[in-house]
Amino acid sequence: MAEPIRIVVTGAAGQIAYSLLYMIARGEVFGKDQPLILHLLDIPPMVGVLEGVVMELADCALPLLREVIPTTDPLVGFKDVSAAFLVGAMPRKEGMERKDLLSANVKIFKVQGEALDKVAKKDVKVLVVGNPANTNALVCANYAPSIPRENFSAMTRLDQNRAASQIATKLGVSINQVSNIIIWGNHSSTQYPDAAHGKVLIKDDWKSITAAVGNDAYLQGQFIETVQKRGAAVIGARKMSSAMSAAKAACDHMHDWWNGTAPGKFVSMGVFSDGSYGSPVGVVFSFPVEIKNKQWKIVEGLTISDFGKTKLGLTSKELEEEKNEALSVLDSESKL
Repeated sequence: MAEPIRIVVTGAAGQIAYSLLYMIARGEVFGKDQPLILHLLDIPPMVGVLEGVVMELADCALPLLREVIPTTDPLVGFKDVSAAFLVGAMPRKEGMERKDLLSANVKIFKVQGEALDKVAKKDVKVLVVGNPANTNALVCANYAPSIPRENFSAMTRLDQNRAASQIATKLGVSINQVSNIIIWGNHSSTQYPDAAHGKVLIKDDWKSITAAVGNDAYLQGQFIETVQKRGAAVIGARKMSSAMSAAKAACDHMHDWWNGTAPGKFVSMGVFSDGSYGSPVGVVFSFPVEIKNKQWKIVEGLTISDFGKTKLGLTSKELEEEKNEALSVLDSESKL
């Protein structure tokens, strides 16, 4: 049996973590023979709830789970961790401007970045789930200069899973028969779900999704809108945000980052942009990536239609605005 690795989940008393912790502790992310020590980080008012979560993890009797460390101290939470799921963030409240949301989250992710920098392993893989995820990842990395920037990513896997599910349903196939759908840009309503490079397995043959669907108006209209607005639709129906599917997507994202992607398959991750596909350099932008030896690489050479270029332009503009707003908050913080 391997040595245990330490994994931290922030916002550990919250809804997403409630599903996520069980999936991680069962071995669905790091492997069925990889023992784990779970660090559960949350804010002081959540300590009581956190105790209940610790009890439930014990009662699950999970063979891989060696120890659970609940804490409100980031320096304990991030100590020697190999992977971090940053789930805890300030949610948008009614009447809240994006600037206010960014401002509240900059403070949270500054503290977490500093703690990661001080005490986490230098090859830690950091996944930001809490929104606005792309810009929170940017801020976090900014405060952890000793950890490579490519070790920070934002989650757009939920959007990819949503998009794949829509196509599978439309074509009447199972989800594992759909691959290489891309989410470009921001995890927000400006994201661009793109099926143009996607493939679907029909009668033992991988066909292009565009050809299989045979309806460009759907792929450029209803399909994109459904994916962009799916989070709001879930809240409308459930009266709570999408927690179970977000937890599953976080597991998928980290699983592939840890274990790699199959040849010819790519997945969507929010990573620091190098300017590929005309994206702004230095923002955290969702691209199609291939992963090998725990290193991601942006898939190059894909053809983008004029329609796609327009969509990429919109999400790029929003990410630049968010980055500038976050940097101005950081700047005013540093002057205090």
